[in-house]
Amino acid sequence: MRVIKRDGKNESVSFDKVLRRMQKIAKGLEVQPDAIAQKVLSQIYDGVKTSELDELAAQLAASLSTLHPDYAILACRLTVSNHQKNTEESFSKVVKTLSHQTLEHTGTNFRYVSEDLEAVVDLYSKEIESRIQYDRDYDFDYFGFKTLERSYLLKDTKGRILERPQHMWMRVALGLWTCGAATTLKDLEQAFETYDLMSTKVYTHATPTLFNAGTPRPQLSSCFLMAMTDDSIAGIYKSLGDCAAISKYAGGIGLHVHNVRARGSVIRGTNGTSNGLVPMLRVFNNTARYVDQGGGKRNGSFAIYLEPWHADVEDFLKLKNNTGAEEERARDLFYALWIPDLFMKRVEADGDWTLFCPNEAPGLSDVWGDTFEELYTKYEKEGRGRKTVSAQKLWFKILDSQMETGTPYLLYKDAANRKSNQQNLGTIKSSNLCTEIMEFSSPEETAVCNLASIALPAFCNKETRTFEFERLRKVTKSVVRALNRVIDINFYPTPETRRSNMRHRPIGLGVQGLADVFAMLRMPWESDEAARMNQLIFEHMYFAAVEASSEMAVETGAYETFIGSPASQWRLQPDLWNIQPITEKEGTLNWTVLKAMAARGLKNSLLIAPMPTASTSQILGYTECFEPMTTNIYARRTLAGEFVVINRYLMEDLMNRGLWSQGLKQKIIGLNGSVQGLDEIPEDIQALYKTGWEIKQRTLIDMAAARGPFICQSQSLNLFLENPTYAKLTSMHFYGWKAGLKTGCYYLRTKAPVMAQKFTIDPTLLTTAKTVAEEADEESNASGASSSAESDDEDAASEEDEPVLSAEEKKKADRAALLKRLALEYEESQKDNCVACSS
Repeated sequence: MRVIKRDGKNESVSFDKVLRRMQKIAKGLEVQPDAIAQKVLSQIYDGVKTSELDELAAQLAASLSTLHPDYAILACRLTVSNHQKNTEESFSKVVKTLSHQTLEHTGTNFRYVSEDLEAVVDLYSKEIESRIQYDRDYDFDYFGFKTLERSYLLKDTKGRILERPQHMWMRVALGLWTCGAATTLKDLEQAFETYDLMSTKVYTHATPTLFNAGTPRPQLSSCFLMAMTDDSIAGIYKSLGDCAAISKYAGGIGLHVHNVRARGSVIRGTNGTSNGLVPMLRVFNNTARYVDQGGGKRNGSFAIYLEPWHADVEDFLKLKNNTGAEEERARDLFYALWIPDLFMKRVEADGDWTLFCPNEAPGLSDVWGDTFEELYTKYEKEGRGRKTVSAQKLWFKILDSQMETGTPYLLYKDAANRKSNQQNLGTIKSSNLCTEIMEFSSPEETAVCNLASIALPAFCNKETRTFEFERLRKVTKSVVRALNRVIDINFYPTPETRRSNMRHRPIGLGVQGLADVFAMLRMPWESDEAARMNQLIFEHMYFAAVEASSEMAVETGAYETFIGSPASQWRLQPDLWNIQPITEKEGTLNWTVLKAMAARGLKNSLLIAPMPTASTSQILGYTECFEPMTTNIYARRTLAGEFVVINRYLMEDLMNRGLWSQGLKQKIIGLNGSVQGLDEIPEDIQALYKTGWEIKQRTLIDMAAARGPFICQSQSLNLFLENPTYAKLTSMHFYGWKAGLKTGCYYLRTKAPVMAQKFTIDPTLLTTAKTVAEEADEESNASGASSSAESDDEDAASEEDEPVLSAEEKKKADRAALLKRLALEYEESQKDNCVACSS
């Protein structure tokens, strides 16, 4: 049996050579290289390539990572070493190759990188090569590296990967800061600073920036917020074309359709009647499927925003349902409600809610707060409504949709406008695809946001259990400058996007790895220490971001529409929330001086926007944004197969205490990744590693509300309910609304009612795990408020439309009693029984 080497030569397979490579690359690790070498040789075939042997060995090592974390390190070393052997080391040569590609079938010349990047590399190749640190490629974990390989590293026209991760970081840094042959050494130093921060995993720009920086069309923005151009054929198809153009260049879209007339409305031009939102949105659905982000890298994604007074809202809520007539569904879109406070008040009071057609009751989406309430009630009195419904019945339909599909997203229109530094521009009418961006948009301006996230674990000292706030502020200021630079060099897919971004210059700085921070610093999610750390992180980030933006305004002037903004009137985000920062109370940061600086001018209208970081946190190897871990052990599916992955902090803690075993691993799998109630695991570890399903949702909402005064945009807040009921959801959402959140809920995460059988686990261990879980549930119920009452409420609510044997009057009375109980469930007077805190 023979193997083909990288130079094309072939030789006989040698176990000793394979073993020596395993031993060399596994040096210093607690692994068994001989066992991996044997497994590799047992799976080879005649004519296998040496690069394939390395990849197979890496996959085998990754599959053993639950035996010892060093196997994960070995998997990374193998795959990185293999990649470096397969690629050119010289960045200059790689750029040159990417600049001169030929399309195979036509012979047409083609370039993957920009002429400016090629020029700056020609000019400063020596300086650039000396700053690249290829050993940093080994800092990725196996899955992070594979994510880069699959989608982010540039390939040639034949699909062969040419870039290394360090090439990508340098391409992005040079793409941001240099300008071809006109590049100065000062520009180069700024690029190197950005390169060092990214390549050491301190922060990363968002996916579109990593895709497109340094390329011929550097569309670096993540988020676009669009208005429907006009309620007409021309306006709708103009908006559809803009959506396609934006999606083509990897942009996610939030589109508000409040102004599109409802079904049955008169069309004056044809004397016909409108079909309403549903047929139109099906067209947008097909466009999202057809025009993916960046040519097959990610699916196109549109979120559609609607205010709940729109007469088509009930049809809107069904569009993503799994059942129903296909012509009434558009399942590839995402849906969000832009909710005014008046609706929540009517639900709480069990009042009526009037639905309008925007063509017959104009202007409702253009106003907010008291002005909205006055106009809405005026239209009600004038009889302009299409239909009057029970506010609570409509609320239950919203909850039904959330329980079935996880959507619609819930965002609060008045909080979004009342606490915005863009409120001088006009009414903000929607958020973006991921609910963290809140910017003004209109037919003339498509709002844009450029994103980056700071990796919070980079500022933790595990030995001293401290967090480096001063360094966090320094890095924040550097990242703000980089994001501001994106605005100027960006390729804009439409004139409306350029107009908006240049006038208002918003940016969105987020985080990843908050759960890692809590694990590293030994802070359980529900502890006072975690609550304080959460708020302090965002206080320091917001302070530094405002400081950096004000310094840039001194250098080059404030953004065009600064005058009239809250910041120009000495009102920063904490003032709009009416709270005093911890750092001001303790004298750590001088907020009075900061307000004075901001009042003189800011370069950016908006600054902080914690986004989901779904892809980039996989790359850096941290948990997503500010979310808790949803499980401590899970299966990771890749093109190479399925791998079991465990929370590395939990595994390290258990190994340090001599508790880790394969039997314990199977018990944790049997509990779906939970460590609660297992006698083998000490209580302090159980508290530290609660999952999102086990942490009180009140804690997650309280944390969101605590950091909210230091987030000038919004945050992608997911909520977790294993067994959602009307009562639980109502309690949770109203708690968030009353806490002042702008985004009440991004996705509602629920669990399937039936879990798949875990065939690889000893059935006796599953029985033990089930017993532990049941005992934990019984203990929780014994100490809880009234979970059985909630269950009864859910049964009654879910059967509200079922035939009953009692008289009609009794049916109405029972229904009224149910609504009253649900309304009381979340009232302040019932806070001791609030299900949001899992009491």
